[in-house]
Amino acid sequence: MNVRPGPALLTALPAAEPRSQEVTDWAARIGWVVGLLLFVALLYWLMRQGWKWRGTLQGDLPEPAAPPADGTSGGTLLAAAGRYHGSTSAGQWLDRIVAHGLGTRSRAALTLTAAGLTVERPGARDFFVPVEKFRGARLEKGIAGKVLTEGGLLAVTWELGDRLLDSGFRLDHPSEQAAWVEQITGLAADGSATPGAEPGTAPAGDSAVTGPYHHAVTPERDT
Repeated sequence: MNVRPGPALLTALPAAEPRSQEVTDWAARIGWVVGLLLFVALLYWLMRQGWKWRGTLQGDLPEPAAPPADGTSGGTLLAAAGRYHGSTSAGQWLDRIVAHGLGTRSRAALTLTAAGLTVERPGARDFFVPVEKFRGARLEKGIAGKVLTEGGLLAVTWELGDRLLDSGFRLDHPSEQAAWVEQITGLAADGSATPGAEPGTAPAGDSAVTGPYHHAVTPERDT
């Protein structure tokens, strides 16, 4: 006679623990992992080669001036801490400048004097923009692949050798950036005034880079 277990006995029986399927083909699994690691390494190598190639193409750029030894010659007009987001060719927010360390994003301490703009960067190369090299300043939303809110970036246009560059900064207190735009624009106008020109008038050909420009942008990861 067959005896069927009652409900109490069925309840008392331990439930079978779920088990994942055992890996039997270790060679295939290891091959996939090694292949993925090699693919990631290849992507990293290509990025490094692209960076070096861009730096080679920009080899004609002279090295930016070093900060003056006397620090704040002429007295400090403005000072702030923030982040340096990179430099590009003026008006071309994706044409990133990497020569002489200008492509390295970093923290930055900015000091504006009557002599120019000092950019001190821990872990990266400091540089100085003389006042006669100023070509303007404005608020932007993106530079060198970095996208922020509208007007969230301080963009300073300046001359390095025979090229115009845009350098982007995000101050720790963004509400102060409008004051920097006003001061740098004023210094640029004073430094570029030519005989017979009205005070504060930029020379012909510079107006295209002192005004705002906007491009359709796609957010990219900060690296």
